[in-house]
Amino acid sequence: MEFTKGHGTGNDFVLLPDPDGQLDLTPELVAALCDRRRGIGADGVLRVVRAAKHPDGAELAGEAEWFMDYWNADGSFAEMCGNGARVFVRYLLDTGLATPTGEALPVATRAGVVRALVEGGTVSVEMRRPRLYDEATATLGGLTLPGTAVDVGNPHLVCVLPLGVELSALDLTTAPGFDPEVFPSGVNVEFIVAGDPVDATDTHTLMRVYERGSAETLSCGTGACAVGAVALRDAGRDTGVVAVDVPGGRLTVTVTADSCWLSGPAVLVATGEVDLSALPATVRR
Repeated sequence: MEFTKGHGTGNDFVLLPDPDGQLDLTPELVAALCDRRRGIGADGVLRVVRAAKHPDGAELAGEAEWFMDYWNADGSFAEMCGNGARVFVRYLLDTGLATPTGEALPVATRAGVVRALVEGGTVSVEMRRPRLYDEATATLGGLTLPGTAVDVGNPHLVCVLPLGVELSALDLTTAPGFDPEVFPSGVNVEFIVAGDPVDATDTHTLMRVYERGSAETLSCGTGACAVGAVALRDAGRDTGVVAVDVPGGRLTVTVTADSCWLSGPAVLVATGEVDLSALPATVRR
């Protein structure tokens, strides 16, 4: 099986070319590919398939040729992945599956169509404007932390850390607790603190994230958008530009009146073939 490995600020993915939707992709195979010791290792899998050839993308085929079939590292589906979309677009352009035109490139996802622009090493993707819709709490290591529920096409809970609690000291080796009545399908939980001022931005935030289906990751694009929206609200703003520092680097979030742009580096680091017979027996073909 052919694959490409890529990442956006350390949020890494295995990309599988499958233009005509012929690959027999299962949760077990995805989990094996993402295994960092016995597989390739990644936070998730991006299947590159034409929208018309995938049942979840067929109705969007008139708007976008390509569908980003995103799977979490545990083999579950996710509606959207901001960094994944940026890496997906880098792959389309670098492999010639899409041609740069100077205009935004549409990509179909389970959360609808997103559009991307590429400028050098930076890929920017336009997604829906984050919707702040509820208040909830996360529990972690004896702490109960209030947070804001945010919809970015997938669910997020953004928790501002109180004084005296350091971001670097959080133990994210286990999943934070959350209210299943607010998040019946699970949730990505972001923990944030304010950062020092950054030129050409309205505010600066540092973040760590525990992703549903993938555990702690070095970066989460939709999470950065959720964090940006909360940071702007707390600064008394409805729109603006936010620098979001994640363990894997810096992302720039621009919230407008009707959308949200996520910008940052997107890199392809390797291509090759994976020997399916070498993966755990449960996924051998």
